Amino acid sequence: MARAAKKTRTSKKITGLRGGAGRGRVALWRRLRRWVLRALGLAVALVLLAVLAFSVINPPTTPYILSESRRLGGVDRQWVGLDEIAPAMARSVVAAEDANFCLHWGFDMAAIRKALDDGSGRGASTISQQVVKNVFLWQGRSWPRKALEAVLTPVVEAVWTKRRILEVYLNVAEFGEGVFGVEAAARRAFRVGPEALTPGQAALLAAVLPDPKGRDAGRPSTFVRKRARAIADGAATIRADGRAACFED
Repeated sequence: MARAAKKTRTSKKITGLRGGAGRGRVALWRRLRRWVLRALGLAVALVLLAVLAFSVINPPTTPYILSESRRLGGVDRQWVGLDEIAPAMARSVVAAEDANFCLHWGFDMAAIRKALDDGSGRGASTISQQVVKNVFLWQGRSWPRKALEAVLTPVVEAVWTKRRILEVYLNVAEFGEGVFGVEAAARRAFRVGPEALTPGQAALLAAVLPDPKGRDAGRPSTFVRKRARAIADGAATIRADGRAACFED
């Protein structure tokens, strides 16, 4: 009887220890979950604050520009307002990269459907998406980045004007190795300021955007010249049919 009572007390003690350990693990997981949720909430708040701030403040740099600056020992970049850029340049990049820029809310569904039908994601990324990727996120094709891009793009579209989106794009886009923004690109390729770009020069600069390290607007290949002619025609078309109205005075 005594041994049975002792065994029962020992069993209760072990059960109590196990129960205490279990409760400790649960409490630890709860604390970790709270910290993770707080960290995520803080990250979201900081990004939203940055979206609001950059609607009026020029982004000083981007993650990719910083990365290239470290790799190359510096980059060529000078911010310039949209009013100081030749209108032909704005129309050319829209014609080249996102002809329906004024018609969508961040995603060109027609382009996405066409890309899916073709079995490729090429050509489906809008200027708004590219701005979100360049300013707030990182390069690459990972699903986490794509998911964040999908969440942030409508937020930027809701807070920024179309003119602001295009202005930021023209100042952070890569036009050559170590060359960022249209001001540096215009001077590097044609020795003129962005306000003096001709329609032909603007089209040549827009033609290098899909492959800025492999193409040169100042010394264009036959392919780049052909693409530039198509872009110039597209720029004239969107001006005539009203698809440039959202970013032109």
